[in-house]
Amino acid sequence: MNQPPKSHSKKQALEWQDYLKDSHGLGGILAKTEDMVKLKSALGQCLAEADLSNLSSKIEAGWRSGGQNELFLLVGSASIASRLQQILPSLINGLAKRGYPCTSIKVRLKPATSGWEVKPREAQPTRARGFNPVARASWQNLLEKLPLDSELRKAVEHLLSGK
Repeated sequence: MNQPPKSHSKKQALEWQDYLKDSHGLGGILAKTEDMVKLKSALGQCLAEADLSNLSSKIEAGWRSGGQNELFLLVGSASIASRLQQILPSLINGLAKRGYPCTSIKVRLKPATSGWEVKPREAQPTRARGFNPVARASWQNLLEKLPLDSELRKAVEHLLSGK
Protein backbone atom coordinates (compact mmCIF):
# COMPACT_ATOMS: atom_id res chain seq x y z
CA MET A 1 0.00 0.00 0.00
CA ASN A 2 2.91 2.24 0.43
CA GLN A 3 3.73 4.06 -2.76
CA PRO A 4 6.95 5.84 -3.40
CA PRO A 5 6.74 9.55 -2.84
CA LYS A 6 5.92 11.61 -5.86
CA SER A 7 8.68 13.56 -7.42
CA HIS A 8 8.18 17.26 -7.03
CA SER A 9 10.61 18.20 -9.73
CA LYS A 10 9.03 20.68 -12.08
CA LYS A 11 8.82 19.67 -15.70
CA GLN A 12 9.61 22.49 -18.01
CA ALA A 13 7.41 23.11 -20.98
CA LEU A 14 9.11 22.61 -24.28
CA GLU A 15 9.07 25.28 -26.88
CA TRP A 16 6.65 24.68 -29.77
CA GLN A 17 9.56 25.01 -32.17
CA ASP A 18 11.19 21.97 -30.55
CA TYR A 19 8.16 19.91 -31.53
CA LEU A 20 8.27 21.29 -35.05
CA LYS A 21 11.93 20.40 -35.42
CA ASP A 22 11.41 16.85 -34.21
CA SER A 23 11.78 14.53 -37.22
CA HIS A 24 9.06 12.16 -36.00
CA GLY A 25 6.46 14.85 -35.55
CA LEU A 26 5.79 17.93 -37.56
CA GLY A 27 9.44 18.39 -38.46
CA GLY A 28 9.07 16.52 -41.73
CA ILE A 29 6.17 18.71 -42.77
CA LEU A 30 8.06 21.85 -41.81
CA ALA A 31 11.12 20.72 -43.79
CA LYS A 32 9.03 20.03 -46.89
CA THR A 33 7.32 23.38 -46.55
CA GLU A 34 10.66 25.17 -46.30
CA ASP A 35 11.88 23.28 -49.38
CA MET A 36 8.77 24.29 -51.31
CA VAL A 37 9.26 27.95 -50.34
CA LYS A 38 12.87 27.80 -51.54
CA LEU A 39 11.76 26.12 -54.78
CA LYS A 40 9.10 28.79 -55.32
CA SER A 41 11.73 31.48 -54.77
CA ALA A 42 14.13 29.84 -57.26
CA LEU A 43 11.30 29.49 -59.76
CA GLY A 44 10.46 33.16 -59.29
CA GLN A 45 14.07 34.09 -60.04
CA CYS A 46 14.03 31.96 -63.20
CA LEU A 47 10.80 33.60 -64.31
CA ALA A 48 12.29 37.04 -63.66
CA GLU A 49 15.22 36.15 -65.94
CA ALA A 50 12.71 35.25 -68.66
CA ASP A 51 10.92 38.58 -68.05
CA LEU A 52 7.85 36.76 -66.69
CA SER A 53 8.04 37.67 -63.01
CA ASN A 54 4.35 38.64 -63.08
CA LEU A 55 3.45 34.94 -63.46
CA SER A 56 5.22 33.88 -60.28
CA SER A 57 2.18 34.39 -58.05
CA LYS A 58 -0.04 32.44 -60.46
CA ILE A 59 1.99 29.22 -60.36
CA GLU A 60 1.99 26.42 -57.80
CA ALA A 61 5.02 24.15 -57.95
CA GLY A 62 5.50 20.64 -56.61
CA TRP A 63 7.68 17.60 -57.12
CA ARG A 64 6.29 14.37 -58.46
CA SER A 65 5.60 12.05 -55.55
CA GLY A 66 7.84 9.30 -56.95
CA GLY A 67 11.00 11.36 -56.92
CA GLN A 68 12.64 14.73 -57.13
CA ASN A 69 13.39 14.73 -60.85
CA GLU A 70 10.05 15.75 -62.30
CA LEU A 71 8.52 19.09 -61.40
CA PHE A 72 4.83 19.91 -61.77
CA LEU A 73 3.59 23.44 -62.27
CA LEU A 74 -0.10 24.07 -61.69
CA VAL A 75 -1.50 27.16 -63.36
CA GLY A 76 -4.93 28.72 -63.52
CA SER A 77 -5.26 29.40 -67.24
CA ALA A 78 -4.30 27.91 -70.57
CA SER A 79 -2.55 31.10 -71.68
CA ILE A 80 -0.14 30.90 -68.74
CA ALA A 81 0.41 27.19 -69.44
CA SER A 82 1.27 27.80 -73.08
CA ARG A 83 3.65 30.63 -72.17
CA LEU A 84 5.44 28.39 -69.68
CA GLN A 85 5.66 25.58 -72.23
CA GLN A 86 7.65 27.94 -74.45
CA ILE A 87 10.30 28.60 -71.80
CA LEU A 88 10.58 25.15 -70.19
CA PRO A 89 14.22 24.56 -71.29
CA SER A 90 15.22 27.89 -69.75
CA LEU A 91 13.38 27.03 -66.53
CA ILE A 92 15.07 23.61 -66.30
CA ASN A 93 18.52 25.17 -66.80
CA GLY A 94 17.80 28.02 -64.37
CA LEU A 95 16.59 25.64 -61.65
CA ALA A 96 19.63 23.39 -62.16
CA LYS A 97 21.92 26.40 -61.64
CA ARG A 98 20.13 27.11 -58.36
CA GLY A 99 20.51 23.57 -57.04
CA TYR A 100 17.24 22.03 -58.22
CA PRO A 101 18.14 19.52 -60.91
CA CYS A 102 15.06 18.30 -62.73
CA THR A 103 14.80 16.23 -65.86
CA SER A 104 11.40 17.51 -66.92
CA ILE A 105 8.70 19.97 -66.00
CA LYS A 106 5.02 19.22 -66.53
CA VAL A 107 2.62 22.15 -66.77
CA ARG A 108 -0.96 21.36 -65.80
CA LEU A 109 -4.12 23.40 -65.41
CA LYS A 110 -5.60 23.62 -61.94
CA PRO A 111 -9.12 22.30 -61.67
CA ALA A 112 -11.49 25.20 -61.81
CA THR A 113 -13.23 26.06 -58.61
CA SER A 114 -16.77 27.17 -58.79
CA GLY A 115 -17.15 30.84 -58.15
CA TRP A 116 -20.84 30.51 -57.60
CA GLU A 117 -22.92 29.05 -54.87
CA VAL A 118 -25.58 26.45 -55.54
CA LYS A 119 -28.87 27.60 -54.11
CA PRO A 120 -32.06 25.59 -53.93
CA ARG A 121 -34.68 26.48 -56.48
CA GLU A 122 -37.23 28.95 -55.39
CA ALA A 123 -40.79 27.79 -55.79
CA GLN A 124 -42.15 29.09 -59.07
CA PRO A 125 -45.57 30.65 -58.78
CA THR A 126 -48.03 28.35 -60.47
CA ARG A 127 -49.65 29.84 -63.49
CA ALA A 128 -53.38 29.83 -63.65
CA ARG A 129 -54.60 27.31 -66.16
CA GLY A 130 -57.48 28.17 -68.40
CA PHE A 131 -59.02 31.44 -69.36
CA ASN A 132 -59.80 34.32 -67.08
CA PRO A 133 -63.49 35.23 -66.91
CA VAL A 134 -63.28 37.98 -69.53
CA ALA A 135 -61.49 35.73 -72.06
CA ARG A 136 -63.92 32.85 -71.43
CA ALA A 137 -66.88 35.19 -72.03
CA SER A 138 -65.33 36.40 -75.28
CA TRP A 139 -64.82 32.83 -76.55
CA GLN A 140 -68.40 31.92 -75.52
CA ASN A 141 -69.70 34.96 -77.40
CA LEU A 142 -67.80 33.87 -80.52
CA LEU A 143 -69.08 30.30 -80.15
CA GLU A 144 -72.70 31.51 -80.13
CA LYS A 145 -72.17 33.44 -83.38
CA LEU A 146 -70.63 30.51 -85.32
CA PRO A 147 -72.79 28.13 -87.44
CA LEU A 148 -73.44 24.69 -85.92
CA ASP A 149 -71.66 22.72 -88.68
CA SER A 150 -68.56 24.97 -88.77
CA GLU A 151 -65.09 23.50 -88.26
CA LEU A 152 -64.15 26.66 -86.39
CA ARG A 153 -67.04 26.10 -83.99
CA LYS A 154 -65.76 22.57 -83.25
CA ALA A 155 -62.28 23.98 -82.57
CA VAL A 156 -63.60 26.67 -80.23
CA GLU A 157 -65.76 24.09 -78.37
CA HIS A 158 -62.67 21.91 -77.96
CA LEU A 159 -60.70 24.92 -76.73
CA LEU A 160 -63.36 25.83 -74.19
CA SER A 161 -63.81 22.26 -72.96
CA GLY A 162 -60.09 21.84 -72.23
CA LYS A 163 -59.52 25.12 -70.49
